[in-house]
Amino acid sequence: MLRGVISLLAIALLAFTTVTTLSGNVRPQGMDELHKTGKVVMVTRNSPTTYYDDRDGATGYEYELAKAFANYLGLELEILVADNLEGVMAALESGQAQFAAAGLSKEQTADYPLHYSPSYMTVSEYIVMRRGGERPTSLNDLAQSSLMVTAHSRHASSLRRWQRDELPSLSWQESTDLEASDLMQMVSDGDLDFTMVNSNEFQMMQTYLPNLEVAFTLGDLQNVAWSFPQNSDDGLAQEAFNFFYQAETGAVLAELSERFYGHLGQFDYVGAQRFLRHSQRALPRYLAHFQKAADDNNFDWRLLAAMGYQESHWNPKARSYTGVRGIMMLTQNTASELGIENRLDPLQSIEGGGRYLAKLRSRIDDEVQEPDRTWMSLAAYNVGYGHLSDARKLTSQLGKNPNLWIDVKDSLPLLSQRRYYRNTRYGYARGQEPVNYVQNIRRYYDVLVWNDEQYATIGEGSDALQLSSLNVTVVPPLL
Repeated sequence: MLRGVISLLAIALLAFTTVTTLSGNVRPQGMDELHKTGKVVMVTRNSPTTYYDDRDGATGYEYELAKAFANYLGLELEILVADNLEGVMAALESGQAQFAAAGLSKEQTADYPLHYSPSYMTVSEYIVMRRGGERPTSLNDLAQSSLMVTAHSRHASSLRRWQRDELPSLSWQESTDLEASDLMQMVSDGDLDFTMVNSNEFQMMQTYLPNLEVAFTLGDLQNVAWSFPQNSDDGLAQEAFNFFYQAETGAVLAELSERFYGHLGQFDYVGAQRFLRHSQRALPRYLAHFQKAADDNNFDWRLLAAMGYQESHWNPKARSYTGVRGIMMLTQNTASELGIENRLDPLQSIEGGGRYLAKLRSRIDDEVQEPDRTWMSLAAYNVGYGHLSDARKLTSQLGKNPNLWIDVKDSLPLLSQRRYYRNTRYGYARGQEPVNYVQNIRRYYDVLVWNDEQYATIGEGSDALQLSSLNVTVVPPLL
C-alpha cells in the first residue's frame, strides 16, 4: 500500500544536499560580493511545486522563478536543497544560501528573523481525505482518526497553534521522512485517514491521485514569498523588490502559472479514473509503438501516448463523423501525405501521428521556445496550422505575445466570433476546442510521467516497507 511513498523516499534528502558544489559556510554577502563570485545561492525543497528534475533537467515553479531572478541580476543560480523548514532556515542563518525560494509563506516563517520579497502567490491549508469517506468539517471531528503532517512544516506549526489556542485535545503525527506528496499518496492508498497540505500542492497531486478530495479548509489565505536573512546586507532583498515590481516579472509569473498550473483546470473524477483504467489495460499493447514514434521524431513517448488517448482513447478502430480514423485520428489527406496506407493499423497510425506532429512543430517560428512550441504544435494538430497562424496574428494585433501559449490560447476562441474571424486568412474555427485539447493532453501527460517515474524508482521488495519503519512522532494532546 505504500508503493507511491517508497518511490518518493528513494529520493529522500539529508538535512541539505548541494546540487552544485558549495564553498563552505560563507557569511551572507552584499551585492558587490555576489557579483565578485558571479553567483547567488538559493535554498529550496525538492517537491512538485518547488524544485525537481525531469527528463530535461532541473525545473519547478520556484526554480524557474529564481532562475529569472538570477538572470535579472546577471548571476549564475546555484541550488541548495533542504528537506524541511529547519534546514531552509539553517542554510540562511549559516550563510550557505543568500535567499530561500521554497514555497514558504510569511506566516509560516514569522518566528524567524527574515526579510521578505513581495508575495507572488497565496495558498490555503487543506485537510485532505480519501474520496467517499465520512467528511469532517473541523479539526474537532478528527479525534479518532489518523492525521499526519511533515515535521517542522507550516502545517505542523498551524496544528500546534490550534492546539494551544483552541483545541488542546488535538493530537496528530509528524514525520521527518515524508513530504506532502508522500502523505497524499498514503491517504490515497488508505494507509492514512487525513493529511494537511497547501492548496497548490493538492491541486497538482489530485491529477495523479484522483481519489483524493478536500475535507475542509483551515484558517486564512497565506502569502508565499522569498525569505532573506536579516543578518545580511539587504541589497539582495531590495533587488528582489525591484525584480518583482518590474513589468517583465509579471509576464514571467503569468507564464509560470500557465506552465505549472494552467492545464489543471476543473477536476473530472470520472474522467481521471477512466484514464487510469485505460492506461493499465490498453496502453501496454501500444507502448512500443509510441516509444518508437517518439524516438523517430524527438518527442517524449508519454506525450504521444497522451495525445493518442485524447484522440481515440487508444482505440485503433476509432472514427468520427468527419472521417478521421485510427488511434491518432488521421484524415485521409494527411495519411496519404505521410505515406500511411492503413489508418486502422496501430503502428502506422501512431508513427503517422508522430511524424505529422513533428512536421507541424518544424513549421512554427524559431522564436517560439519550449514548452510553448509543443503546445502550439498540438493545437495545430487539432485545429489546423492555418487557424493557429491566424490566432497568433490576432494575438499580436491585440498587443500580446504571439510566441507564448498563454496568450495564443486566449486568442484561439475568438476565431469563432465573426468580428475577429472575418479579418483572418482561414476564417471561422471552433477555437475553444484546441485549447481544451492541449489542456487535456497536458493533464494526461503529467499522469503518465508520474506513473512511469513511480514504477521506475520502485525497487525489489519495496512494497514490504511498513509505516512503522518510517520516522514518525506522535504529538500528544495538551490535556
